[in-house]
Amino acid sequence: MDSPPPIRLQKYLADCGLGSRRACEKLIVAGDVAIDGHVVKELGTKVDPSVQRVTCNGKPVAKEAPVVLLVNKPVRVICTSQDPQGRPTVLELLSDLPERVYTVGRLDFMSEGLLIVTNDGELAHSLTHPRYHVEKVYRIWINKSLTFQQLEKMKRGLPSEGETLKVLNIEEGSQGRKGFEYTITLGEGRNRHIRRMMDFFDVKIFQLQRISIGPLRLDNLKPGEWRTAKPSELKQLRKLIGEAKKNA
Repeated sequence: MDSPPPIRLQKYLADCGLGSRRACEKLIVAGDVAIDGHVVKELGTKVDPSVQRVTCNGKPVAKEAPVVLLVNKPVRVICTSQDPQGRPTVLELLSDLPERVYTVGRLDFMSEGLLIVTNDGELAHSLTHPRYHVEKVYRIWINKSLTFQQLEKMKRGLPSEGETLKVLNIEEGSQGRKGFEYTITLGEGRNRHIRRMMDFFDVKIFQLQRISIGPLRLDNLKPGEWRTAKPSELKQLRKLIGEAKKNA
């Protein structure tokens, strides 16, 4: 039987759970990766894992069984693997997990809710690729009600830092002790997307929570809790990504 063709080194590293493809490219450029004992810094390099030995910082790299986890990120927890300031990280919530995993996308320090953590490089790449938009739904509580004109502007697009930020949909919920509630659906999410939109209207966010990513739902996960994604959920997610790729 023919062996599989060589693959790009950064893709193989991502498939082994060392980080996103972009993060793995940085490892290569920094000279942290070697093939058969020879340091490789060229991003176009391909590798055949069946016959070649790959190491990162001197440690062997091997592809693990794919793991996809759903985590309810609490506030004041960051999404990087390490923090120079010593703040708690999402990966510390998974300290007993044997596989090397990383977060797919991010939620900022004061935001909470659903986060995907995985070692599946192909899935992570598809979820973060700007051409394949997987809808994400958020719930926010703010200090005042938005006007009809503001809601329509958010759907058409707002200028911010050289970008145009928009929502696919926004629905008003109830008003309670936590503030005025809204549910927001995003297609392509930018850095601090919702916070920047609220800043545009001089609106203060009391709480920002992501409740779904495509077919994946936060449901009853409490802050700091996590679970393995169900096969049926992953099937739906991969189907959604496949459709997005066809339409891209």
